[in-house]
Amino acid sequence: MGPHLHRACRPAEGRLTDNVADHLPDNQKAWVDTKLARAFGHPDPDTGLRNAKSLAAQLDKNYPGAAASLREGLDEMFTVARLGIDGRLAKTLTTSNPIESMISIARTTNRNVTRWRDGQMVLRWTAAGMLNAERSFRRIKGYKQMPQLVDALHRHAHPQRANTETVGAAA
Repeated sequence: MGPHLHRACRPAEGRLTDNVADHLPDNQKAWVDTKLARAFGHPDPDTGLRNAKSLAAQLDKNYPGAAASLREGLDEMFTVARLGIDGRLAKTLTTSNPIESMISIARTTNRNVTRWRDGQMVLRWTAAGMLNAERSFRRIKGYKQMPQLVDALHRHAHPQRANTETVGAAA
C-alpha cells in the first residue's frame, strides 16, 4: 500500500483516511493511491476536486464503500487550497490528527466515570477531558502564516470588500 491511502487526511499530500484503503483489495490500492496523489496534488483545487470525484465514480461499480468514503467531505478537503494556504500551515489544517488526539484524551478521561447520571454530567466530563487534552496541545505548525489565513478567510467571507479594497489600493 502506498503512502497516501493509510494515513490521516492530508489532501495537500494526497493522503486520505484508512477508510478508503479498508474498502479496497490489496491489488487495487496502488493505482487508487496514485490517482489520489495526483488529485490532491493538483495546483488547481477545482481540477483536483473533479479528478477525485472522477476517481470516486470509477470506484462506484466494484468498490462502492471506497467510493462513498472518498466522497465523504471531499469538497471541504480542497478548501485550504482554494484559500491559497500552503506550506506547514496547510499541512496542519488538512490533517485530522490534532482532533483525533483530543478526542482520544477526552475518551480516556471519560473512562473514569462508572455511572452516568444525566446528559449534563456527560457534557461536564467531556469538557473536563478536553481541558485535560489542552495540556498536551503544542503550537500550530505554520503558526506564522496565520495572518495569511485570516486575510484569506476575510476575502472569502467578504468578496465585495476585498475587490473594492484591491481597486482602491491600485488607484
